[in-house]
Amino acid sequence: MLRRPLLASALALPWIARAARADAAPLRIIVPAPPGGPTDMLARLLGEKAQPALGRAVVVDNRAGGGGVIGTEAAALAAPDGNTLVLGHNQTHASNQAMMPRLPYDVIKSFTPVAKLATVHHALVVPANSPSKTLRDLIERGRREHLSYASSQAGSASHVISETLVRREKLDATHIPYRGAAPAATDTVSGIVDFYTATFPSVAGLIRDGRLRALEVGAPARLADFPDIPTAAEAGTPYLAVDAWFGLFAPAGTAPEAVERIAKAILAGLNDPTIEERLTAAGFTTDPMLPGPFATFQQQEVSRWAEMVRLTGVQIEG
Repeated sequence: MLRRPLLASALALPWIARAARADAAPLRIIVPAPPGGPTDMLARLLGEKAQPALGRAVVVDNRAGGGGVIGTEAAALAAPDGNTLVLGHNQTHASNQAMMPRLPYDVIKSFTPVAKLATVHHALVVPANSPSKTLRDLIERGRREHLSYASSQAGSASHVISETLVRREKLDATHIPYRGAAPAATDTVSGIVDFYTATFPSVAGLIRDGRLRALEVGAPARLADFPDIPTAAEAGTPYLAVDAWFGLFAPAGTAPEAVERIAKAILAGLNDPTIEERLTAAGFTTDPMLPGPFATFQQQEVSRWAEMVRLTGVQIEG
């Protein structure tokens, strides 16, 4: 009478053991950026905070290069066993799809959204001695003389947002791509280029020191620490209110229960006042979303960036 239940239990033991081993394995978060930057900091802070709730270690695996493509592709090819995530953003999981004809993954089909984490606003800045005191000044100037603008990288949000301004306002302006935000900001300070759309945290210190002037910030309201900077809407260019966003994705096919468990642990860490304070100091606005709402948000962002790329004609060979 007891043989069949005992046999069933014995047959189940290997599956239970494998599940236990999977749960005990470290959770790897691939960061498609170098160590030390804001994306890396976000992954490490939340990973460390989530470890107790997950009951296993969290390790960060930096895979920089290719506008985020190298690390993101590695995540897409990983086993969907709940042990690998990628910290993606608006470029890796939205705009690259429209800009890169040979993108080696599909931003929707290759991944399962886990959690939206945070956003960062963009600001349009000019040299401190620029004759353009307002964004309207810059627009009128760009219609009567040739300008140049910097971006942190060809195909970045920095590039697409500035080119959107150029196309919509019919400016005469040349794009100058840089390898990173720091050199783009440096040449804007020195007046080598006329303007630059940057993530606000990367230029906040230069604005505060009076070395750059911000003509707008893409936030819904004026920033408490910079009340003199108008919002994009106040500057008459609401279409420039485009945030950079960051979220976690798992390979497609990852079990929903694993996704839900990880999302809850990560977002609980995001709600920690100490973590939120550190992220705010670094320029992030925490913006948590669980898997379902995040999936809807990503679909909307893919469409939004596709329209911006269509308008600007920005393409990346790769």
